[in-house]
Amino acid sequence: MNNIKNQFSIKDLENLTGIKAHTIRIWEKRYNLLEPKRTDTNIRYYDLASFQKLLNVSYLNNNGYKISKITTIEEEDIPKLVREIASKNDADDHAINALKLAMLNFDQTLFYTTYESLLKEKSFKDIFYDVFIPMLTNIGMLWQTDTITPAHEHFITTLIRQKILVNTENIQSKQDNTSKKTFVLYLPDNEIHELGLMFLNYEIVSHGYHSIFLGQSIPLDNLTDIQNYYDDITYVSYFTIKPEKENLNKYISQFNDLILKQNNSKFWILGQMVSHLDLEDLPTEIRTFNSIQSLVEEL
Repeated sequence: MNNIKNQFSIKDLENLTGIKAHTIRIWEKRYNLLEPKRTDTNIRYYDLASFQKLLNVSYLNNNGYKISKITTIEEEDIPKLVREIASKNDADDHAINALKLAMLNFDQTLFYTTYESLLKEKSFKDIFYDVFIPMLTNIGMLWQTDTITPAHEHFITTLIRQKILVNTENIQSKQDNTSKKTFVLYLPDNEIHELGLMFLNYEIVSHGYHSIFLGQSIPLDNLTDIQNYYDDITYVSYFTIKPEKENLNKYISQFNDLILKQNNSKFWILGQMVSHLDLEDLPTEIRTFNSIQSLVEEL
């Protein structure tokens, strides 16, 4: 159990639940909502039970329960009420909270049971958009603020990656491969953030297109051989941290010369580095997108 995060600062609680630290302190003093503990050096911290309780209190509060009402509910009845509300209403927030707990505790079983519960009401695609994307966005912030470690992030993204691969394989194994258009998905050299690109691959094959997923850290000259096998290629890439800002225009120019000028190909790009591109100077064969959804709409 030593690998489980079981001590949280009040800033951790704010980052994880969305409740301001000032509000948490008011609830502590006025309603005795939480009981912070202290280290041997007298530093305040909260345990896992406090974090779980605050997640549930936040969920009830967001569903119309006043804090004065919540604090009158018996401690053991709060999780029951949360499950009851989640079963009747939109369960996305509840699922996101459960997945956060799974991540913090490295709890695969909780991840799988939460996912299976969602699957009873939603398609995989809806789960990804409604639950995984909001959670992953939040996880990025939690990592930046040192609330979680890279190990937590890798744990949860690996489990999500498994689901993308399984659902993609289910479609590809039944495809007849008659599509004349081919999508080649890759990440630039030294770019390793592939989860978004993997889901894009799922979307592309679910629309009936042939795709070739090359994955992370692919040098440009490795792409040239593919053009010997397919006539109508759209390359798709995700620029999260690479190429770096100062190298973006050079990379685009090299891609244009090495790939696009040699045949009738297109290049679609998305990711946070796209905002640094000078869109007016892009060749007509290159398009940028600000989200997965906006790219999918063009399929």
